[in-house]
Amino acid sequence: MNPTAKKVLVTSKEYLIITIGLVMYCFSWTSFLIPKGIVGGAIPGLATFVNYATGGLIPVSATYLAVNVVLLILGFLILGRGFGFKTIYCILLNSVLLQVLPDLIPWESTVEEPFLNALIGGFIGAVGIVMIFNQGGSTGGTDIIALILSKFREISPGRVYLFCDLVIVGSVLFLPGKTLSDVIYGYLQVIAFSSGVDMLLTGTKQSVQVMIFSEKFNEIADALMSQLKRGVTAFDGIGWYTKETHKVLVVIARKHQLNEINKIVKGIDRSAFMSVTSTMSVYGRGFDELKGPEKIQWKRKRNQKGQGPERPLQS
Repeated sequence: MNPTAKKVLVTSKEYLIITIGLVMYCFSWTSFLIPKGIVGGAIPGLATFVNYATGGLIPVSATYLAVNVVLLILGFLILGRGFGFKTIYCILLNSVLLQVLPDLIPWESTVEEPFLNALIGGFIGAVGIVMIFNQGGSTGGTDIIALILSKFREISPGRVYLFCDLVIVGSVLFLPGKTLSDVIYGYLQVIAFSSGVDMLLTGTKQSVQVMIFSEKFNEIADALMSQLKRGVTAFDGIGWYTKETHKVLVVIARKHQLNEINKIVKGIDRSAFMSVTSTMSVYGRGFDELKGPEKIQWKRKRNQKGQGPERPLQS
């Protein structure tokens, strides 16, 4: 397959997955949240609040479009052009689906309890958003805020959603006709959505540290490196009871690789001793990239009299 055809195939696959994710996201609103009167978060919630607060003077569509235009500009500048085009596609298709999906799928949740609809709708929406996120897209609004912050800080997208949506949904309490129950159900949807995003988006990135004690450490280390494609470090250890020296193998791997490590070790030495510890964060080759603000260097211009050389200043 030539490079051009391969690129077209990859791009088509990305937009297909994004489209499926958008359908799931809109389905969560049109079948579980909106029919049950549950007010969720994100930019549509903010736009609705502005509409009510101004007595209908500012339409929901105007606020939604204005906020997303500002965030799209930031997305173009910080996350790249590819991100912006996919996000524009998502925003336009999302608007269309919210309008036509109730006619295409005229099904509404038969569950009577509002809190169950909030939880189910929130999680289904999270599944759709994660599918979109994994292909580099976004439905706009708080999605863009989450992606921008995650580019420079080690902060989970779910926490960004949670903070923004807690403020938006909480503001509903100040609107006429809304009660504390409406806010609580909205918070349940927000919690289910943000927790689902974190679990699905970062669950496969959880890491573990495995310590292996075995007399067949050479065979185990070679097998782990060749089959698991993970680095292995060997330390010298002393068994204090026997006063005998031995090697201790240390492996850092993804959590989903733990079963494979167990099979490899037990296949070589069933009497091997293993210790598994969950790790908060792992940075480096094969894991996460260390992110943080970069220092910007400025140069002090020489004055007109040429007094002193240029000196770099750091902010």
